[in-house]
Amino acid sequence: MIRAIIDTSFVDWDGKISTVLFFDACNFRCPFCHNWELITKPEKFDPLAWDMIKEKLHQKRGWVDGVVLTGGEPLMHEQEVADLCEKINDLGIQVKIDTNGAYPHVIQYLLDRNLVHFFAMDVKAPLDERYNRATGAKPDLKAIQASITLIMQSMLDYEFRTTCVPGIIDEHAIHDIGETIKGAKKWALQAHVPNNAFREECRVPLSIEYPKFLQQYLLVAQHYVPNTILRGKL
Repeated sequence: MIRAIIDTSFVDWDGKISTVLFFDACNFRCPFCHNWELITKPEKFDPLAWDMIKEKLHQKRGWVDGVVLTGGEPLMHEQEVADLCEKINDLGIQVKIDTNGAYPHVIQYLLDRNLVHFFAMDVKAPLDERYNRATGAKPDLKAIQASITLIMQSMLDYEFRTTCVPGIIDEHAIHDIGETIKGAKKWALQAHVPNNAFREECRVPLSIEYPKFLQQYLLVAQHYVPNTILRGKL
């Protein structure tokens, strides 16, 4: 269910102006999540009907380039997402999906029907026991790997994203993730923002050395994915 909207965003789809729609459920409980209230207390937010969303998109026709479906984890809502993608495509607007990669069968379904124009997939940690800490869950790592493979083998534009949370991501982790997504089109290393993180341990102020660490991570990451960028305020 869609519970929130940003009418106009300049930061959620590189190079495009977008409208962002937020789904209200997630199978992970990442300790650094910033949308945790939407997931843990969805009743605080009124559901948004398609007619209202459609009206906003009509108002921004010629201004907004695309719609971003995010969350939460939008791919938990397979049929709702597929139907929504069709409706947005019918308006002549492109669709980007933010996903944690836990549902490769939904990614395949959307790819088969040409319903999506861009995937942004979070690779939250190396594909081992470190993923449990990064997600606050016990994800199916084979499913995460399957999603990475599907996205990399697709004809779509895409990016992988890793939020560089101290205590979760270090230089070794960047090497290990890099081996998994080596040769990808794009990798975004995202700066951690402690304010309003889900778990208290992720709200600790960042060290003054943190920007230097990010620059080191960038150099490592570019060895595996030349088109790696840093995203967020350093």
